[in-house]
Amino acid sequence: MTFLDMLRDAGATNQSMLCVGLDPEPSRFPADMKGNANKIYDFCAHIVDATADLVNAFKPQIAYFAAHRAESQLERLMEHIRRVAPHVPIILDAKRGDIGSTAEQYAIEAFERYGADAVTLSPFMGFDSVAPYLKYQGKGAFLLCRTSNPGGDDLQNQRLSSVAGAPLLYEHVAGLAQGPWNLNGQLGLVVGATYPAEIDRVRALAPTLPLLIPGVGAQGGDAIATVKAGLRANGPIIVNSSRAILYAASDTQYADAARREAQKTREVLQQAAAQASTFLR
Repeated sequence: MTFLDMLRDAGATNQSMLCVGLDPEPSRFPADMKGNANKIYDFCAHIVDATADLVNAFKPQIAYFAAHRAESQLERLMEHIRRVAPHVPIILDAKRGDIGSTAEQYAIEAFERYGADAVTLSPFMGFDSVAPYLKYQGKGAFLLCRTSNPGGDDLQNQRLSSVAGAPLLYEHVAGLAQGPWNLNGQLGLVVGATYPAEIDRVRALAPTLPLLIPGVGAQGGDAIATVKAGLRANGPIIVNSSRAILYAASDTQYADAARREAQKTREVLQQAAAQASTFLR
C-alpha cells in the first residue's frame, strides 16, 4: 500500500483530516515525568494510544528526539504506532535537504531505519537532493513550500524573474511538485495554516497533491479557513496540530486531555469540510 493509499484509508476509517504532531519537550511533561528525557517514549506512546482513532497521520519531529539522544525511543515509538494504528501513516518530520549522496543516507534513515511512510524535505538544493527519496516506491515526500513561520517571506515570497511567468518561489515549488518532480506519484507540499490565501494559491497550482498544513492551534492558524482553501475531492489535506494537543493538560490526565482536544479539532475540521462541500470537485 502506498503512502497516499494509507492516507486515504486512515482519513476514511477515522473520518479525519487531523494529524497529531509528536514534538516532545520534557520540560513541558506532566509533573511525574517533567524534565525526564527518558520518558519521551512513554509520553508519546500515551498520546498515540489516546488519539489513534482520531487522526489521518502521526508526525514525529526528529529534532525533539535527537536533541535528547532519544533516537532509540523514536524507533520504539515508530514500532508502537505500527502495532496500535497500522492503518495510520507516519510522516517523519526531518526537513532534510542535501546533495544526492548525502540525501541517499537520509532516505535510508527515514524509510529503512525508522520505517516512516513519508518524510518532509527542503527543496532548496534542487531536484537531485529530492530524487533519492523518490526511488522508494510508495513512500511519500513533502516539500517545504509556503511555511507558517514569519521568516518564510525572506525567500518563499520572492519573485523569480528568470523563470517563465515570474512566479513567486513558493509557486514555482508547487508547480515542480505537481509536475516534473513527482516521479513516484507520492509528492506533497508543506503549506502553513497561517496563510489561507496562499494555501488556495498552492492548491490552484497543485490540485491533486496532498498538503501537509501545520500551524493550527498554537501557531494561530484558522482551521475553517484552512480546510476551505486546501481541501479538494482529489486533493487531500493533513492538518497538523502538535502543542495544542500534546500539552492540553499538565497533570497525569494529559492523555485524556489530548484526546478531548484532538476530538474537538477533528470536529471543527469536519464541520469546515461540510461547509466547503460546494468547492469539492
